[in-house]
Amino acid sequence: MFKKIWFQIHWFIGITAGTIMIIIGLTGALLSFHEEIVDALNPGIVHVKPQTMAVLTPEQLLSKVRALDPERRIVTLAMSAEAGESAKITYAPPKGVRRGEIRYVDPYTGVLLERPLGQDFFEWIERLHRWLLLPTDTGKLVAGMVAACLFVLALSGLYLRWPRKPLSLRAWLKLDFALTGRSFLWNLHSVMGTCALLLYLIFTVTGMYWAFDVVKLGINTLAGETLAPRRAPPVQADKFKVGKKAEEQIAVPDLTLLWNVFQKEGGAYSKLSMRMPDKAGQPIQITYLDPEPPHEQARNRMSIDPATGKVTQNQRYADKTTGGKAISAIYPLHMGTYFGLPGRIIMTLAALILPMFSITGWMLYLDRRRKKRQIRAEQAILRAGRRTQAGAVGSAAKQLPEQVLLAFATQSGRAEGLAWRTASALQTEGVDTTVMSLAQLDTDKLRHYQRVLFIVSTFGEGEPPDAARKFARQLSHQAGNSLAHVQYGLLALGDRNYQKFCGFGHTLDHWLHSQGAQALFPMIEVDNNDAEALARWQNVLARLAGKTEIRMDANPAPALQEQDYQDWQLVERRLLNPHSQGAPIFHLELEVTANGAANAPSMERSTQQWQAGALAEIVPRHAPDRIAFFLSCTGLDGQAKVKHLGVVRTLSEALARSQLPAPQVALGYVTPQQLADTLQPLASRRYSVASLAGEGRLHLLVRQSRHEDGLGIASGWLTEYAAVNDRIELRVLRNPGFELIDGDGPSIFIGNGSGLAGLRGLLKARIAQGQHKNWLLYGERQVAHDFHHREEIQQWQADGMLSHVDLAFSRDQPQRIYVQDKLREQAERLLAWGEQGAAIYICGSLDGMAAGVDAVLTELLGEAALDDLITEGRYRRDVY
Repeated sequence: MFKKIWFQIHWFIGITAGTIMIIIGLTGALLSFHEEIVDALNPGIVHVKPQTMAVLTPEQLLSKVRALDPERRIVTLAMSAEAGESAKITYAPPKGVRRGEIRYVDPYTGVLLERPLGQDFFEWIERLHRWLLLPTDTGKLVAGMVAACLFVLALSGLYLRWPRKPLSLRAWLKLDFALTGRSFLWNLHSVMGTCALLLYLIFTVTGMYWAFDVVKLGINTLAGETLAPRRAPPVQADKFKVGKKAEEQIAVPDLTLLWNVFQKEGGAYSKLSMRMPDKAGQPIQITYLDPEPPHEQARNRMSIDPATGKVTQNQRYADKTTGGKAISAIYPLHMGTYFGLPGRIIMTLAALILPMFSITGWMLYLDRRRKKRQIRAEQAILRAGRRTQAGAVGSAAKQLPEQVLLAFATQSGRAEGLAWRTASALQTEGVDTTVMSLAQLDTDKLRHYQRVLFIVSTFGEGEPPDAARKFARQLSHQAGNSLAHVQYGLLALGDRNYQKFCGFGHTLDHWLHSQGAQALFPMIEVDNNDAEALARWQNVLARLAGKTEIRMDANPAPALQEQDYQDWQLVERRLLNPHSQGAPIFHLELEVTANGAANAPSMERSTQQWQAGALAEIVPRHAPDRIAFFLSCTGLDGQAKVKHLGVVRTLSEALARSQLPAPQVALGYVTPQQLADTLQPLASRRYSVASLAGEGRLHLLVRQSRHEDGLGIASGWLTEYAAVNDRIELRVLRNPGFELIDGDGPSIFIGNGSGLAGLRGLLKARIAQGQHKNWLLYGERQVAHDFHHREEIQQWQADGMLSHVDLAFSRDQPQRIYVQDKLREQAERLLAWGEQGAAIYICGSLDGMAAGVDAVLTELLGEAALDDLITEGRYRRDVY
């Protein structure tokens, strides 16, 4: 729970403050070498051609400059010991302006040089970087808060990615370019974040030092330094009635005397700055660096009385305390100059890649919101051989040594289907097998078996499926060596697009090993429908059964077989939320065509039946203009006939249903058939069915996803590119984990956004059965634009088919209100319905809504009661 909280904090800060961080990062990188850039843009200004003659003294320089414009007062003069580097003067600022004009002066002639190109730009960049172009005090506060946010991001990111082997450099720093999709983005985000962690901590601490006086006071106090009082701004002459006599109080000091004193007391320097007094009687201040200073802030300060030439202050950097030297190093650390040119380059690169974290963070955030688990639902429950009843575990005295327990954990039904098919294959070969869900299994029951096979899915980011949550918690509290007599095999199902691929499988494998159990073979990981991994599973099963080969397709029950893809016709499409703040949601209606599937010539296959809660799996297509652009880049004929996936079609049709290679890669294929032979099909996409089979049409609610390169492939195909009356390749899949449970008890339906589709199908089925004790909790953004199927829901409520409706439209009031908040408000009703045996169905986004609802249910019902609901099948989710 603690890690989830930090995860929420991390991504929230990243997507809210990320844009400002991009600005600060890019402007900081520009400022890192701005002096060199200005110098390169202005030959003969920042540096002039070195001469054999000596440079002018400060008095000679200022005399020549004042002669050009005697009305303007010079407040500072900067000089360098480097041959050819121009001197620099700063004029007093006019009224209302914070800084005066800066001009370069030829150190040999005293000629005032042209104002350099780019100087105004970099002054603007500096204001943007330091104050975001806001008033100084406000800008400092905002920039300091952004620095604090980056500080939290850096440390929370370190915590969130802490590897299981923290001493392994490979775990921390390996950037794996073999990864793709979400896995690559996470790897890039986390590894680069680790590499830049220390640099960002330096950026943030030094940035907060300048932004917040309390931080500056704290650091100075720790360093044993005291804050110098702020220098009062110069008095504007026009605020007082002063005459010429008062104005003359700002006297021009005798710089020849002062220069001789400085050379006697200070001597050599690399850079020097002289600040002229604001009024008569004030000392002149000289700040200078030694010939070889440790950094540009290792300054020595000398104050000289212009009247007497007496040195009133001579503070040398070498005499500073350790704390004082540390304070002076803050700016060089921020800029990287403390470590010379390599440090500047490294800090510049760190600033330049700061936008990368914002971009990849946004991409991961959007991907997490739209990702829907791609696990196929395995439906074939085999009835051959001895009937094995799930959950029935006999006493240890009745178990045979060769009996195998086959335990599964599933979210969408796929692991359960594989478990039953595996059990049937083993049973056919004479292996006595008992099948059990982890929802019915505990550690005590597990000890009664000597051989156990596990088939487990991973849900979300490395979490166990709902039904296995209680079992997973038991693992974390179990200790000892209680399973030394157990031999086990493990098949882990997952999706490599998720960071913690097969995460629950790895957790289970580690726990079994720690309990002394012996692995029969290394854990087998399956990425979606990886045929090679499933083949390895069959091979190890054959060895366990003492056979050379074993088959897992032993006549699955026809009613539970997956249907082939069929041609459906898109007959209606309408936008449900015009003017919404959110992405468009479309209501689609489809009818199966008369010819049905290509592989099913009989007319019987054209009639589709499905249970409420089912999923529609569609095969998307690329947009026609994208295919046309691809063909124009490659020069291939889109109308050429090719053989693709065993079917003869045009090259355009083959490309439309395939992952497109890069055009430069495709140019390597001479003929259309050579290109077609390399094409990989597009991944299918699943959507909750929002209608009943008896309605004659299949209804979907599809939210349009938009990415940097355009619309999402599947949602774009369904909502924009496919025209009404076009054919959609689709099949309907059972979703056992989200079907209605038997009985006439009350039901609670909770969802958000397009998740209303799955809830609508279940509600229609309940109403058709005459079950009217239904409670709907639904959330979206604004009631004016996002109350999807408003008339239908209100009519159900008016007819008494919906006992209660609680709606949460988060943007209709200043305080954000979500579905989980409405559920918490109705705690009394929730408890009452729970006592009546209510089932809870949740459909919608996993992050945010589903996680929030789960937390509220745990809070109100208790963890044990929620576990009981899951075990009894009364807590069902279809979340993505």
